[in-house]
Amino acid sequence: MAAPPVIERLNEQIAAEFAAAQQYVAIAVHYDAETLPRLAAFFYAQALEERTHALMMVRFLLDQGTDPVVPGVEAPETRFDDLVAPVALALEQERRVAEQINALAALAREHGDYTSEQFMSWFIKEQIEEVASLSDLVRVVERARESPLLVEEYLAREQPSEAPPDPTAPPAAGGAS
Repeated sequence: MAAPPVIERLNEQIAAEFAAAQQYVAIAVHYDAETLPRLAAFFYAQALEERTHALMMVRFLLDQGTDPVVPGVEAPETRFDDLVAPVALALEQERRVAEQINALAALAREHGDYTSEQFMSWFIKEQIEEVASLSDLVRVVERARESPLLVEEYLAREQPSEAPPDPTAPPAAGGAS
């Protein structure tokens, strides 16, 4: 069974993942309202990914014989001043989550909870990819601030319409993907 401090922190991370999903839905809706369908689709997909991360953690805790906590979350930010602000917020959020994931892995190691540490290794890899992807997108939207259709063009060219599932990903509760 996972170490009690790790269980507590994983439950907090479940809340953070669900909150991230909600924030991404809010960003997607913002871009959808601005008739920027590629940006909207990018963030709707990010929302599903964050939800799946939360459900992976739920499945892990269930498999460890622990009752996961499904929390309520604060309302996301929904008003943005310009094209760049939502993407900058997303990057800030991913950097924060990367720190949380690394701290969770360190906590597991500190408590000799190698099962949880191993579980967290996939999330560490995932956060590296997320921060890199959003860092690139921030640079693109900053350059195209006055021409949002250039961002749409970039996403059409550089983002695959649907990535294949990662066979190394942990299972999610409910078979979410």
